[in-house]
Amino acid sequence: MIDFLDRNIFQPHPELLVFLTVAIGFLFGKLRWKAIALGAVTGCLIVGLLFGAQFEVTIDGTVKNLFFTMFLFALGYRVGPQFFQGLKKDGIPQAVNAVVVCVTGLLVSWLFVWMLGYGPGLSAGLLGGALTQSAVIGVAQDAIGSLPGLSADQIKDEQNFVAVGYAVCYPLGTILCAILLANILPRLYRRDLAAESARLAAELDVPSGDPDLGEGYYEVVLRAYTVRRPDVVGRTVQDFEDQQKALGRRIYLTGVRRGGKVLEHDQQRVLADGDIVAVSALRGDLVGYDARTHIGPEADDVELLGYQTETLHVIASEKEQLGKSIAELRGEPFMVGVYIDKLYRSGAEFPYRLATKVERGDTLVLTGPRRLVDPAATAIGKPVPTSFATDMIWVGLGIFLGGCIGIPALTAGGVPISLSTSGGALIMGLVFGWIRGKYPTFGNVPPGAQWFMDTLGLCLFVAVVGLNAGPSFTSGLSSAGWGLLLWGAVATVVPLLVGFLVGHHIQKIRFPILMGVLAGGQTTTAAIGAINEQSRSQVPTLGYTVPYAIGNVLLTIWGAVIVLLHH
Repeated sequence: MIDFLDRNIFQPHPELLVFLTVAIGFLFGKLRWKAIALGAVTGCLIVGLLFGAQFEVTIDGTVKNLFFTMFLFALGYRVGPQFFQGLKKDGIPQAVNAVVVCVTGLLVSWLFVWMLGYGPGLSAGLLGGALTQSAVIGVAQDAIGSLPGLSADQIKDEQNFVAVGYAVCYPLGTILCAILLANILPRLYRRDLAAESARLAAELDVPSGDPDLGEGYYEVVLRAYTVRRPDVVGRTVQDFEDQQKALGRRIYLTGVRRGGKVLEHDQQRVLADGDIVAVSALRGDLVGYDARTHIGPEADDVELLGYQTETLHVIASEKEQLGKSIAELRGEPFMVGVYIDKLYRSGAEFPYRLATKVERGDTLVLTGPRRLVDPAATAIGKPVPTSFATDMIWVGLGIFLGGCIGIPALTAGGVPISLSTSGGALIMGLVFGWIRGKYPTFGNVPPGAQWFMDTLGLCLFVAVVGLNAGPSFTSGLSSAGWGLLLWGAVATVVPLLVGFLVGHHIQKIRFPILMGVLAGGQTTTAAIGAINEQSRSQVPTLGYTVPYAIGNVLLTIWGAVIVLLHH
């Protein structure tokens, strides 16, 4: 029987311990209280620290740097379109609030570590954990490695302390952020998130007889009817659909059978008595219309109803359609018979309403007959057929160029000032992601590949960090004391309160949206989940994406800034 307490068991093959750490870390990260979970990253770090303390293995730094660089590029690639959107007029209020939260977080963290006399390692760890930004670990460790006047052992100790500080502060930071935004602030201000989210959702809708369901999901039905009504006989397909549109209904004739033969689709075709027509509509519209009364008896025509349908992802890029609301887009002639099932923004499903403006880089999921979906997709932007192939030329070139721009360094007071290879990868990821959103003809990185570089890349990185830092975990924690936990908690809460006061009293941001803005500015995914759960709505997510993009960039940079402030 293998003795897992033997400290030397993994010495010949430390990579096996890395994968064991990731496996148990993902399991540990699933521990959940309501909508709040530690997450895989924190789980992998904590398990890595525990295993590192037990087995005392050392993993080559090149391995962890490789994973971290991939993660930062993927992070920038994912939030790039929304980051640059935040610099435009519509996103500026939310972006400003995110900057307020991030700058306040840096100042508060620096004040505390200055008062407590922490070194650069614990300082960065407190900042990263309190503001719930995992990328701080790698960026801060890079910056510590460039500090002058430190021996190799001192650099190693300070780098390990980053993981210690983060592991201590992150769990409480996540919980406090979620509870403060989802429960405490709404109660203090006597606001009902669920009621206000429902009212806001109704206000955001364009008045129409064609309502959205909660998350913009459309239930499309297809029926066949035999034309018998005199007021339908003799009318063209276009006339019929225009009449329904004027009445606020989305009902389309997608096929016609006459004399036993399915005819080629033609919007100007005149309907005749006895024609069998295929009717495509939203379920609510069709039920309210009662087609059997207004068209004729229902028929069962397998061939007519069995036309080829398509669900296609389209990246919005055509200038003529950008800036239009969903309601305006759906009124375009090319959208006849085509439905918008979902909208994705910054890689996440976005709870759009009829008034939501289409932005460059948005991904719209269109559904309908293939002959109608393809032209609609081309009119909106670039269709993205399902592909599992990653454009590694694009990814490899982006990471290489990012590393290159991070290498040159200036010096200030003897301290090298540069983006570092990791910072360069983040910046180039933003640029490449923006280019991909603007010109989506190349650079395909399917969701599976993004997940591998983003989530798994970061988890493998922190697992290695935890294993290397494990032997010094106990001593680092004892030297920091309980003050680290206390001041980390304060550093979590103060930036959120400052951002709330600015957003609520000065910017006048609507309450549910503001809660999403604050969660995004502090990049706390668990918080937006808790807010949405409390709101019983996805409306707060409308304020999450721009601040999340801004916060990811600024807080990652702060990991190097707080280290450099020590010199």
